[in-house]
Amino acid sequence: MLPELGYFALILATVVAVFQMGLSLWGELFKRPQLLSLNPLFSGVQALCCIVSFGTLAHAFLSDDFSVIYVAQHSNSQLPDFFKFAATWGGHEGSMLFWLSALTLWTGVFCIFSDKSDRLFNYRTQAMLGLISLGFMLFILLVSNPFERSFPPPPEGRDLNPMLQDVGLIFHPPLLYLGYVGFAVSFAMIVASLLSGVLDAATARWIRPWAMISWGFLTAGIILGAWWAYYELGWGGWWFWDPVENASLMPWLLGTALIHSLIVSEQRGIFSYWTILLAIFAFALSLLGTFIVRSGVLTSVHAFAVDPDRGMALLILFFSLSFIALALFAFRVNLWQGEVRFRLFSKETSFLLLNGLLTIATCAVVLGTFYPMIFTAMNWGSISVGAPYFNSIFVPLAVFLMLAMGLAVILRWKQIPFKMILLKLAFLLVALGLAVGLIQHTIAQTQLYQFELLPLLFVTLAMWIILTHIPYLQYMWQIRPLAMRLAHIGFAICVIGAMMNSYYGDEIGVRLKPDQQANLAGFTFHYEGYRDVIGANYTAEQAIFSITKAGEELALVIPERRYYDVRTMTMAEVGLYHHGLDDVYIVMGDKFGNLEYAFRLHYKPYVRALWLGGIIMVIASILALFGYRHK
Repeated sequence: MLPELGYFALILATVVAVFQMGLSLWGELFKRPQLLSLNPLFSGVQALCCIVSFGTLAHAFLSDDFSVIYVAQHSNSQLPDFFKFAATWGGHEGSMLFWLSALTLWTGVFCIFSDKSDRLFNYRTQAMLGLISLGFMLFILLVSNPFERSFPPPPEGRDLNPMLQDVGLIFHPPLLYLGYVGFAVSFAMIVASLLSGVLDAATARWIRPWAMISWGFLTAGIILGAWWAYYELGWGGWWFWDPVENASLMPWLLGTALIHSLIVSEQRGIFSYWTILLAIFAFALSLLGTFIVRSGVLTSVHAFAVDPDRGMALLILFFSLSFIALALFAFRVNLWQGEVRFRLFSKETSFLLLNGLLTIATCAVVLGTFYPMIFTAMNWGSISVGAPYFNSIFVPLAVFLMLAMGLAVILRWKQIPFKMILLKLAFLLVALGLAVGLIQHTIAQTQLYQFELLPLLFVTLAMWIILTHIPYLQYMWQIRPLAMRLAHIGFAICVIGAMMNSYYGDEIGVRLKPDQQANLAGFTFHYEGYRDVIGANYTAEQAIFSITKAGEELALVIPERRYYDVRTMTMAEVGLYHHGLDDVYIVMGDKFGNLEYAFRLHYKPYVRALWLGGIIMVIASILALFGYRHK
């Protein structure tokens, strides 16, 4: 009975959204703003209904109600309870219901915390969020219903995809979706400002915290996704320029530009057009990312569904919302903004450069992601676009971006004394020395590599950013500037991790029997033995390794191969040892008899700097939000 209650709650939310749209449209057309005052009530009812709907679906998973087709396809009675709950968004239908629930929840939070801004502006924002919610409600009810039943129910479920049976599923998709949906608030606020014909400093100030918290969620989701891919897929890498990875990167790039553009719009009253277009396209690319993951038009190891009909419905929703916003922008093209003069060396110029660089980077990702699909659709054959293309675009853009970040702490409005720029550039010599020392130490560890210019360049720039920003961290009471500096330092630490891991990591493939060993990067891997393990819904073969260095035993590492009987799939679970910021990484391969297995041994220098830098950036976004509320 509960699944029917969830379905009814979803229908009720749709009916409420239809009434909301009707009254809001009537109020706008006939100049009766009092009709818009009911929007907070409508938004609250929709949030409650969608949370009830999602809760009933989660209960169906936890109670093993296999009469619900979606539950039978993605769960099993032997699945641990925390994976049963995470499986609620582990497939297409449930993830879209979570997307909708997150959207209505964001709308409810906006109603609560937007009391200090203009009421009519708030009501229009809530109406636009209601329109977006209505689109997703109709999508779920018509083509993606998670509450469909089958009678008689199957005795057992098909089980959750073994690749998703990981703690990453519990946190990664929700964080990404909260980031995607968060940009809907910025999008709706921009539409509200276009309806009023004004995007002034106050409006930018209202929008900025919502963009910041969305960016923080999306950053956390991307970093967690990279970590999940790193240890779950067994490839030893953390980023593959996969279409689904690109789907989250595109709105992140524009969201980063949006935050900086809002700063200029708030402080100087300019860049209004930049702010509008960035807010529109950041959310539009969030929808496009959902289309990539859900449509099956692009092949990806991360894709959740391969249903072109559902993908077409999402594409229609994407074009409809984008058309509405861009049409309003076209009608309001003479939007007022201040006339402010600034010189070449100024904060305004740096933000303008940043917007341009991030926009070019986003366009490059869009082109590289969709070009194979366009190439195939035109019957030109098949083509793949991989890391060489993306790296050739991002490397020069990243150099200019990091130069601007290194100078960020001395940037001033209108003009910067040229002597201050030269003084900060002098720190590059110190940074170069630190980078040389770091790379030389890593080369001595592996004894395989020589200096390469590209990692030296990027590690030097990253060290320079850290050196120029650290002295300013003493001003702890200035929360918002502190957040900016921490975000830049976090990004620089990520760059160090990415470069050192990509260029100076090492790996070997070996076949070992018990009591045999192999050496890599100064570590000795001693294969001590083997054992069988029975898990909740799988059986596993585990290899036991002792890791030593310079005769000192460091840790026991246990990689394994799991066999999931229901899905008839075999998955490798890597063994990891953290040595400072480095990782030792073991992947267990095929068995050759007499307890002999193939193993892949990896040494990953400074890979943990990636996760550390990402955490610092997320903390920075939280600090910026608190700083905004305090001010």
